[in-house]
Amino acid sequence: MYFNSGYLIFMVPAFLLMMLAQWYVNSAYNRWSRVAARSGLTGAQAAQKLAQRGGLNVTIEQVAGRLSDHYDPRSKTLRLSQGVGQSTSVAALAIAAHELGHAMQDREDYGPLRLRAALVPMVNIGSWLGWILLMAGFALNFTELAWLGVIVFAGGAVFALATLPVEFDASARARRLLADTGIITTQEESSGVNNVLNAAALTYVAALITAVMQLLYYASLVLGMGRRNN
Repeated sequence: MYFNSGYLIFMVPAFLLMMLAQWYVNSAYNRWSRVAARSGLTGAQAAQKLAQRGGLNVTIEQVAGRLSDHYDPRSKTLRLSQGVGQSTSVAALAIAAHELGHAMQDREDYGPLRLRAALVPMVNIGSWLGWILLMAGFALNFTELAWLGVIVFAGGAVFALATLPVEFDASARARRLLADTGIITTQEESSGVNNVLNAAALTYVAALITAVMQLLYYASLVLGMGRRNN
């Protein structure tokens, strides 16, 4: 009932795009993590310098994992993985500056960031409630209930859409910060920063497409049920 050949039609292209995006991220990171920036600053040092320049009161911590870097707005903490915080590579500087861009958004009360944060509870609830409503709708042959499940599932796609301007803006800030402070000085380094940040951006685009395709698949199932009931 929940899996058929239509699932492959909707989801295989999305999964292939996700795989391509992950390959691109790993490829860009691996390449530019081997290229040391002339500034000699580690990712953590660059983040500290940028934070001081921008008057940001953030704590910088090391976190386990690979590419697990993130900014926590609740504790105003910038968490950098060892491969970023302790590395002087172009990739490390790009990632650290990107995460600091989120700290700047937080300080400025950036609208899309607030919208994304507001959507989190809805997405968390929808991730399990949507399934319940869909399964109940199919089990009871209740089309309206199944449509309600699709609507609840739509929260994931809305969240993925709201994420795009947040991430794109953080990357744009990172590029400007690194150039304006002289942390990135050469055309090669600038190209490396763009490569790393563009690769990361593709993953968010792929996530949105995957969420939309999944939503369309569920909608097609409910439409099929509705036609059978007519």
